[in-house]
Amino acid sequence: MQTNENPERESSIEYSSTPVLQHSSTPVFPQVRRTPSRFRNAIGKYRLRRSSACVACGTCAEVCPYGVHKKRNSKMAKPEDYLCIGFSCNKCVTECPENALSMEENPLTGVIGDRRWTPDLLISTWYMAETGEAPPGDIEYKTGDSGGGFDRLRFHYTKEPSNELDEAGFSTRIPLNRLNDGRADVQIDIPVYGGGMSYGSISLKVMVARARAWKAWNSFTCTGEGGYPEELYPYDDHVITQVATGLFGVREDTIQRVKIVEFKYAQGAKPGLGGHLLGDKVTPNVAKMREAVPGSSLFSPFPFHSVYSVEDHKKHIDWIKEMNPEALVSVKVSTPTDVDMVAVGSYYAGAHIIHLDGSYGGTGAAPEIAKKNIAMPIEYAIVKVHSFLKEEGIRDKITVIASGGIRTAHDVAKAMALGADGVVIGTSEMVALECIRCKNCESGRGCARGIATTDPELTELIDVDWATQRLVNLFAAWRKQLVGILQRLGMRDIRELVGRTDCLRHLDYVG
Repeated sequence: MQTNENPERESSIEYSSTPVLQHSSTPVFPQVRRTPSRFRNAIGKYRLRRSSACVACGTCAEVCPYGVHKKRNSKMAKPEDYLCIGFSCNKCVTECPENALSMEENPLTGVIGDRRWTPDLLISTWYMAETGEAPPGDIEYKTGDSGGGFDRLRFHYTKEPSNELDEAGFSTRIPLNRLNDGRADVQIDIPVYGGGMSYGSISLKVMVARARAWKAWNSFTCTGEGGYPEELYPYDDHVITQVATGLFGVREDTIQRVKIVEFKYAQGAKPGLGGHLLGDKVTPNVAKMREAVPGSSLFSPFPFHSVYSVEDHKKHIDWIKEMNPEALVSVKVSTPTDVDMVAVGSYYAGAHIIHLDGSYGGTGAAPEIAKKNIAMPIEYAIVKVHSFLKEEGIRDKITVIASGGIRTAHDVAKAMALGADGVVIGTSEMVALECIRCKNCESGRGCARGIATTDPELTELIDVDWATQRLVNLFAAWRKQLVGILQRLGMRDIRELVGRTDCLRHLDYVG
């Protein structure tokens, strides 16, 4: 496994601490900078072995277009085989004059990931976070192997892909305020923003890196229900503050400083269960933010006990609107069978955004039995809500945002074709920071990679500049793929894709 830090790689990273923020009608996107793994032995799909027959002639470095081989002085460096694209290239092996190189599939790919987050999806996400590009070769970066959901959907393209695509000719911007009620005219430059991951569930460094990256992309990150750390204050205009059932860290100040406030009524990965932060992760700083006792487990009840009707719901929303006259209000709900009625009720209660959170989202802390058996899969919920809002004549007056297991740019596009205006992600961000999906997020000290932890020692494994640039790169790769999808569908604006189920094919129903 990756256990040793790589100071040589990390010191080579160039990052501007002042992200580009868009205000004009023509977005200027942040710059991609190569940001390699922070570990000495990065995990790739393939492994290359160099035998003692090598004479350091440098042929492999000359023929490899991906930087796997490097000659240093009179010796060949250890292959950076995590960059290898596999047998579809294989030039270094076939053209080595001494037959000193051999290639095999990395045995580690058999022990990382799962059916939804396959080894290929993990590796391809790491590649995009490093380079800002989709991986070449045979590394699958579009779908997983879950056997259902987005993995069974494919686009029905009308055009061939373009080798030279002008990204500037396509728009991926979406508006979040469709009520036209005089509140903030909030638009984001890609149809994606970051979901709620709270202080306590992830480290403060990761929260700051997320805020910086989403600011650079003129979008938003969400605080989750763990309060609003002061370190996020410089990014107020790109932070969604969450009001959840536990009301941890909710204050007038935190509601008044943002452009979007989100009520979390339920989470799709564990509806009906509420939240649970184990005492090991409730450090003194986390406890102070949440106004709790260090070392004590914290629980959020499932419902707001003050909300049992649409009228109660409206009082909640009116409270936020009165406290912050500029803010948009988002309502995050899980996906019960009557989720369409919940969406309509949220509209009439005055919400600007209905955030549908389906099953298969959440971190490794969400119980598998809940993720697989309670909430409706998001691909069904999107279509149900989109169709019902159209029937009610209000579809163009509320923004529908979807989350719950969205892993790739192709998942983003599929969700929009089913009827969502945009999506929320979370796990993909963590994978970009080299999460391996070990599912120890909630256990003891938490993540051994410094991501989902509050342990002071483990949090030092994350460098904020490095993490910010990795996220910036991932979103750049996603936008390129979204533009490529639009081009092949004959569209120029991402909003044209919303509700276009005719552009999709389900593998279970095609010949």
